[in-house]
Amino acid sequence: MGIGDKFDALKDKAKDALGDHGDKVDQGVDKAGDFADDKTGGKYSDQIDQGQEKAKEGLDRFGQR
Repeated sequence: MGIGDKFDALKDKAKDALGDHGDKVDQGVDKAGDFADDKTGGKYSDQIDQGQEKAKEGLDRFGQR
C-alpha cells in the first residue's frame, strides 16, 4: 500500500467519522470559536464568527453531510 492509498483510507475514515458525528464536530468548532472570542475579549468576534462558519462549510463539503 503506497502513501496515496494510505491517505485515501485515512480520508475515508475521516469522512465516515464526520458523517456519524457531525453534530459533535460542529459543537467543537463552536466551542473553539467561543474560547478564542473569550481570550481576545470579544475584540475579533466578527472574524471568529466568520471563521466558524467557513470551517463548518468546509467540513460540510468534505463530509458531504
